[in-house]
Amino acid sequence: MELKTVTAIIGIAWASVITTSAQKITMYSTTPTERWIEKKYSPDKSPVDQADIQVYTDSLLQDVIGFGGTFNELGWDALQCLSAEERDKVMASLFTENGTLFTLGRTPVGASDYAFGYYSYNDVKDDYTMRNFSIDRDRYILIPYIKEALKFRPDLKLWASPWTPPAWMKVNEHYSQKSSGIEGTDIGHNQLDPNRNVLGNVTGFKMQQGYLQAYALYFSKYIQAYRKNGVNIQMIMPQNEIAWTPCWPSCTWRPEDLAIFVTQYLGPQFEKDSIDTEIWVGTVNYPNPDYIRTFLKQKNAEKYVKGVGVQWTGMRALPTVHKEYPSYRYMQTENQCGNAENDWSALENTWKAVVHCFNNGVNSYMYWNMVLNETCKSAWDWAQNTLVIVDRNTRQVRYTDEYYLMKHLSRFVQPGSQMLRASDKENVLAFRNQDGKTVIVIYNPKEQEYSYNIKAGNKNFKVTLQAKSINTLVL
Repeated sequence: MELKTVTAIIGIAWASVITTSAQKITMYSTTPTERWIEKKYSPDKSPVDQADIQVYTDSLLQDVIGFGGTFNELGWDALQCLSAEERDKVMASLFTENGTLFTLGRTPVGASDYAFGYYSYNDVKDDYTMRNFSIDRDRYILIPYIKEALKFRPDLKLWASPWTPPAWMKVNEHYSQKSSGIEGTDIGHNQLDPNRNVLGNVTGFKMQQGYLQAYALYFSKYIQAYRKNGVNIQMIMPQNEIAWTPCWPSCTWRPEDLAIFVTQYLGPQFEKDSIDTEIWVGTVNYPNPDYIRTFLKQKNAEKYVKGVGVQWTGMRALPTVHKEYPSYRYMQTENQCGNAENDWSALENTWKAVVHCFNNGVNSYMYWNMVLNETCKSAWDWAQNTLVIVDRNTRQVRYTDEYYLMKHLSRFVQPGSQMLRASDKENVLAFRNQDGKTVIVIYNPKEQEYSYNIKAGNKNFKVTLQAKSINTLVL
């Protein structure tokens, strides 16, 4: 071998050693008092006898679609008190790489509990042909909100679910299923006669052919109308919280009845109208896996259903249904909304839910309210948590602890990422992201700072995490 060839090979090898030793680990940290502090670490070349945390970089688990939040009327209303420039800053904080860089957006089909009030796209009783169908209200509220997000993230994947069908399609002919107020109170604004309350374990929809056909057509027209207005709904879940009867818009479905609607009416209607929007079963807020099992066992469910969405107590069914039905994709569809604590305790609760969900097979995780005003209240007087609070009186914008939690997760874990197996299943999540980097998210629950020995593949390093801190390491 010629001397110059040997010299070149040695040079390449030496350059490789220099590059490896010069590699840096970037860590971002957030505590209750400090936000998004960036530090650099160099990997330790000495072996670690006992790693506190081990990430198995060659053990790839489920693919990750990403994280997202929900569009609602009261959120858009809160943003209206800001100047266009300040409003853009808020939207950029949610949908650009300097913020949470959300991948997913959820929007209600008609009224949700964070709408101004009750409405549907067709309130004309027994209009089976949907002659009076109209999304005009959304053209002035929800669609502009969504388009502001699309301006920053054109590839945002959007999905939708109704809180209720039009009232005339329901057995009690009312938007709600319960006459009292929010849990444990007598607050309510729905004017529903208690004699017309619907029980939670029955179907609140009129299971008659005309109504089933009309409702399938309702979904088809919704998707087509949104597309004409520049918004592509890529996925539908036919009912929000199928097993709850609150005082706001709602409708319960037995799994057998929901399967009848999806497989005999909704799916065929989409085929007839050449609609490629995916249908998922959800959002399931029932902890017993038998609900999802029963639905998926029905004839043609597999033909039309592409995924499963779980919400709130529905997360408890994940360990079972994900193992029994591994071919479906799974989403946590609504982060538990709390009671407007908007503090570190809310972050801790959400972190536990995120860890549980990803360790049990979800591909995506949705936050609920992205933006609310200073009261954080719905039209039904439930004050809930949010990522961003806009004070309409002072026009000040506050980013809550949960906003930073979502940023620690979503900013670096985008479509094309995969989850990695990690030794700690309570305080660690790890991913190989879309750029091939290893992303480790660690929560230190201790009341004091703590140094962790970490082994990730062939890299060993020690990091000191602040007390009560959420941390993202990018290798």
